Amino acid sequence: MVPSGLPPAACGTPLISLLLVCCLLPPGAPGQQFQLRAEVQSPVVPAGGSFLVNCSSDCPNPELITLETSLSKEQVGNGLGWAAFQLSNATTDSQVLCSGFCNRVQMIGSSNITVYRFPERVELLPLPRWQPVGENFTLRCQVAGGAPRTSLTVVLLRGEEELSRKPAFGEPAEVTATVLAGRDDHLANFSCRTELDLRPQGLELFRNSSAPRQLRTFALPVTTPHLVVPRFLEVGTNWSVICTLDGLFPASEVQVQLALGNQTLNPTVESHGDTTTATATATASVEQEGAQEIVCNMTLGSDSWETRENLTIYSFQGPILNLSEPSAPEGTAVTVTCLAGGARVQVALEGLPAAAPGQPAQFQLNATEMDDRRIFFCNATLEVDGEILHRNSSVQLRVLYGPKIDQAKCPQRLTWKDKTIHVLQCQARGNPDPQLHCFQEGSGKEVPIGIPFLVRLKHNGTYSCEAASSRGRHTINVVMNVRDRNARAVNIVLGVFVVLGVVTISAALLYVFSMHKRSGAYRVNQGTTSLPLTSKQPEEAVGEDNF
Repeated sequence: MVPSGLPPAACGTPLISLLLVCCLLPPGAPGQQFQLRAEVQSPVVPAGGSFLVNCSSDCPNPELITLETSLSKEQVGNGLGWAAFQLSNATTDSQVLCSGFCNRVQMIGSSNITVYRFPERVELLPLPRWQPVGENFTLRCQVAGGAPRTSLTVVLLRGEEELSRKPAFGEPAEVTATVLAGRDDHLANFSCRTELDLRPQGLELFRNSSAPRQLRTFALPVTTPHLVVPRFLEVGTNWSVICTLDGLFPASEVQVQLALGNQTLNPTVESHGDTTTATATATASVEQEGAQEIVCNMTLGSDSWETRENLTIYSFQGPILNLSEPSAPEGTAVTVTCLAGGARVQVALEGLPAAAPGQPAQFQLNATEMDDRRIFFCNATLEVDGEILHRNSSVQLRVLYGPKIDQAKCPQRLTWKDKTIHVLQCQARGNPDPQLHCFQEGSGKEVPIGIPFLVRLKHNGTYSCEAASSRGRHTINVVMNVRDRNARAVNIVLGVFVVLGVVTISAALLYVFSMHKRSGAYRVNQGTTSLPLTSKQPEEAVGEDNF
């Protein structure tokens, strides 16, 4: 209990720790023993903090109650049987001692004060810059300060996973843990944490954590990078350079450098699983012509892997194929020339022997209609590093000649039936392409060419078909004979009537003859011994064509 008369400030804070010590009596002294109590606001205080101590006694007439301590103190109240003191700037564990007299006998009461402080430094020492997968590494956490050490624990963590828990000993305290590095540890955060557990003293669990440190793990490849480059590269052309490395973890962390001679390339790097692929575009310049080297270097941490490949940069211009007259009138002399385009380039025109290296190849012809659209070919060869490279060029000659109608493709006589559909097939050639038209003589009406049309009797007649261009004209005549579809039907009807007439006459004669025989009398014409017979004319042929 708090004695009455305690200052309000003291009364506002409960006194939660009490240590009682009996009064000290001389040996053999008779009488009742009284107690002097040292009541402390809290026996566990933060470093530099202050606390209240109340010294009280159950002695009826206590005298000279005071407090003995090494700390700064200030009496904040007193009364019959008690005295209260405010202590400040507690820095170390200490003991406070209350003393007084009862009936001239000294009374003493004491209480232990525990000072707690948080660690001044909690640090996880640096991790390896790169840690090989499958090998152990050590986590080291240093803790400076912190009290009481008996309540201080150090915990090592991977993320939120607890790896080790040990008490803090020494100054500074160092706690270690051995960890086997795996791929899952790549980019994992490791840290350490202190726990000051003052819950048994009525306070709480205080935690201090270090800054996290990130671990990088790696697995080395068993091969060198694979570099894909062309054996030859022509000046002014682009080519993709591909460099691949398998079995390197983490592939996404690899630094790649690609270079063509002194030219640094700008690669695009992609990673899939444990495979790293770098792709860059190389452009060969005239200054790089000759033997060159492409270098691929991949670096992870302090390890690097390098591959080199040779290539030859060459210049291959040509062949350059020209015609003296790309569009030549018929009968004109045309020269065909193929230029080498380089001192080491050898060219050959189709059908002719190859010229000497660096020399042109050419020949001349007299252009005819048969040469129109003729294509000339030139082949160029260049030896590069023991390999023969080929390149071709072609050019087409156009010969200008007048129009001609092909009589084999334009029949001069046609026989068609009225009211049937036909196509007038007629073709002409020439350069430039001629225009072909067919007009009926007399009427001047045009008949379509190459298009189906309905043939009528009015189409009967002779047509003048003319092909015309800027180079001249060519004309042929086409006779179109159109027959009436009803003519055959009339012939059939007439034939039927003739047959019916013959049959009727024959039947009449047979009847008369039979009647005379029955009567037993008949006469024979004296002028002849045979019956007059009429011969039948042959039926007219049905059509001359089968359209």
